[in-house]
Amino acid sequence: MKTTNEKEKKLVLALGKLKKLKFENPNHKNSLEKLNNQKNQLEIEKKEVENKFKLLNQQYLSLQQKLENLNLKQKSEQRKEMEFSEKIDELNQETDSLLEEIDKWQM
Repeated sequence: MKTTNEKEKKLVLALGKLKKLKFENPNHKNSLEKLNNQKNQLEIEKKEVENKFKLLNQQYLSLQQKLENLNLKQKSEQRKEMEFSEKIDELNQETDSLLEEIDKWQM
């Protein structure tokens, strides 16, 4: 029986020592802290990049709208120029006709 009691005491002592043991590795803890810091830094950079992207996208859309407006304006100006040229041609034809009539009357 003495051996059983001794074995039990040794087991209790070993269990106590096992409970006191820390299973943390300081290298792993430092690595985890570094990784966590890097993760936080990357999240901050990601937010900055997302904000810049949103701003650039808004600027792009604004410039695209301005370009579209300029194109419409240019087409309108070209149409007006063509109409003006047509009117000038019509007036030239009328002038030529009138000059021919005048020439006929003078003969």
